[in-house]
Amino acid sequence: MEIETQRYDVVVIGAGGAGLRAAIEARSRGLKTALVCKSLLGKAHTVMAEGGIAAAMRHVYEEDSWQVHFRDTMRGGKMLNNWRMAQLHAQEAPDRVYELEAWGALFDRTADGRILQRDFGGHRYARLAHVGDRTGLEMIRTLQQKAVASDIDVFMECKILRLLTDGDGQIAGAVGYWRPTGEPVLFVAKAIVLATGGAGKSWKYTSNSWECTGDGHAMALWAGANLIDMEFVQFHPTGMVWPLSVRGLLVTEGVRGDGGVLRNAEGKRFMFDYVAEMFRAETADSEEEADRWYTDHAGARRPPDLLPRDEVARAINAEVKAGRGSPHGGVFLDIASRRSPEYIRRRLPSMYHQFMELAGVDITKEPMEVGPTCHYFMGGVRVDPDTAATAVPGLFAAGEVAGGMHGSNRLGGNSLSDLLVFGRRAGAGASDYAEGRSQVGTVDRAEVDAIVEEAMAPFARSSGENPYALHSDLQETMQSLVGIIRTGSELDTAIEQLDVLRDRASRVAVDGPRRYNPAWNLATDLPAMLTVSRCVALAARERKESRGGHTRDDYPTADPQLGKVNFVLSQPGGDGWSAEIKVAPEPIPEMPADLRALLEESH
Repeated sequence: MEIETQRYDVVVIGAGGAGLRAAIEARSRGLKTALVCKSLLGKAHTVMAEGGIAAAMRHVYEEDSWQVHFRDTMRGGKMLNNWRMAQLHAQEAPDRVYELEAWGALFDRTADGRILQRDFGGHRYARLAHVGDRTGLEMIRTLQQKAVASDIDVFMECKILRLLTDGDGQIAGAVGYWRPTGEPVLFVAKAIVLATGGAGKSWKYTSNSWECTGDGHAMALWAGANLIDMEFVQFHPTGMVWPLSVRGLLVTEGVRGDGGVLRNAEGKRFMFDYVAEMFRAETADSEEEADRWYTDHAGARRPPDLLPRDEVARAINAEVKAGRGSPHGGVFLDIASRRSPEYIRRRLPSMYHQFMELAGVDITKEPMEVGPTCHYFMGGVRVDPDTAATAVPGLFAAGEVAGGMHGSNRLGGNSLSDLLVFGRRAGAGASDYAEGRSQVGTVDRAEVDAIVEEAMAPFARSSGENPYALHSDLQETMQSLVGIIRTGSELDTAIEQLDVLRDRASRVAVDGPRRYNPAWNLATDLPAMLTVSRCVALAARERKESRGGHTRDDYPTADPQLGKVNFVLSQPGGDGWSAEIKVAPEPIPEMPADLRALLEESH
């Protein structure tokens, strides 16, 4: 079979914030750079990040600093973060925001003309640079224009199936197919950057878009890289729960950052009941007094509605289980009684229009029904903090597909600054590696043919499994057995069911031509989704404690010994989605004394 071949120094897979920033960096160094995306340019899931970019710019609070941002990030991750990644992130985030501004990003402003910053969960100070509640969209717009102006070659609607290595184990390229035609394509490269995002589409209720099927996680594992912290999946506390047509659609944390509060069916602000005893307001004649008490004693400058996301999500889950939830299985998010209609429409334009157009709810007059929804993967490909290099020579990763930065729980707003900081570093690392290679490695044509043949196999079956039915069963398994609350027995059952689903996936059959065939597109996504789902379940079974985004009903407290290790996943016995996966604990890298001292401070 003839296969179209494209040759580049650096190929970036994924065109969200991390991928765009990596490609811009590689091209700025004069390297021939390709940007490959599964959908259309500008449609990456980054556009759904609404609240802002976390960076200690000190525009609202002079007391802020990278040290405080570092401490907040480490504490939010329950100390499982890679300390070096958290340090680099906190130190470099302000420069990346100023860089975006220089490239044309239009941020909201303070009265004296500086970039305005808002409060967000888990951050001690207001530090999220934002554009209303459309920050991700503005970020993508700005980076996209910079990428196009940089003469980067963009390949849209291209699904990458597998990564290729040469005889020395170095990256040699990637093979995929064009979604519009179904024809295969081979990218030959000296270095590859993975920026493929998350894997939330394996859960029934998710804020993730259709592209988020774990392609990068799985392809890295199959190629010989390691994954880390895969048990930690963040369930954003506020996704829409009604109407059903938009269930899971994200409601930005900015609603709470701008004064919105959570109430149960009785109208009570229940989050005060879930604040640690030392921070609880014992008596409060009004909500405002309670807010002030929490600010004064917690040193967090916010009400408990803005606790870290894992804590808020568990509180909502507990209210619903106790029978105090909203009519459709969530709770109420109320900003209408706290802010004027003009303020809401100005500060939260997307939220206002989203609820009016999709749910028929006027958030300036009535509360929203919200609940936890699968949102973000803290776990991902293990990378070197400084270069974003993986264990596979020539392979780099940045953004949500990379693990380590966020530990067991990500703070809101840290995702966008993560994309910028480590997207740039991945682009630089890939460029350095590519410049050090005189030529690309040899691609095994037989391997390429085998990958293409495997992808085309569903068309050759006259009967078999329906990919939509299989995907639905996978989502039910992950939602019910590997969701926000887990137990050992349920995880065992999930792993058994995933074995069955993996066997069924080998018999998937599809009809019709290859051109824009959604059933086939889903069939080619299933191997990655099943691989990543298995990684999550296996790691969750090993972590016999509750920490951050991972809650075990049978181990409800944190284990100090497990707080010293990350769980690392690998495929030592072979590659491919049918190979077995090994899970092993590894000690957390030792933190320097000066950084450790920062974490011992009271605030």
